Amino acid sequence: HSFTPRGVSVRNGVRLSLDVGKARVGVARCDPGGMMAFPVETVPRERALERIAEIVEEYEPIEVVIGNPVNLRNEQTASTLDSQEFAQDMLTRVSVPLRLVDERMTTSAALGALRDSGRNAKNSRGVVDQVAAVILLQTCLDAERGGRILGELVEANRD
Repeated sequence: HSFTPRGVSVRNGVRLSLDVGKARVGVARCDPGGMMAFPVETVPRERALERIAEIVEEYEPIEVVIGNPVNLRNEQTASTLDSQEFAQDMLTRVSVPLRLVDERMTTSAALGALRDSGRNAKNSRGVVDQVAAVILLQTCLDAERGGRILGELVEANRD
């Protein structure tokens, strides 16, 4: 059982997070105690659905967090719709809960962290998506330790 302030308990179990982009999907996971997020891999978009289904099978997470990039005015964009469609496609391939979480600042935070570590955007392309997924998942874990579950569960579209 993991320590949390004020008696708030964190759900036990690995979580995965996905930073969905047009070309690549960054994947991160956390330890079973839900303390810390780690990069897993960057998957080319064209084989992302099947590879992520394999990763889900391998890590057996209690849930998968998917970044939902709304803009700063809290409006949907083409990227928001892309993430939501990706989540719908994932629903048909995995049997764990999927949660869409506002990821507004993760990519820019990831680029800043990589820049601070001496990498430029060009030589960071393969890793920036993983770092964004790590930041997204760590944000969710920290919020959960504070007593909040971020995002909303993905429900199958009924059209």
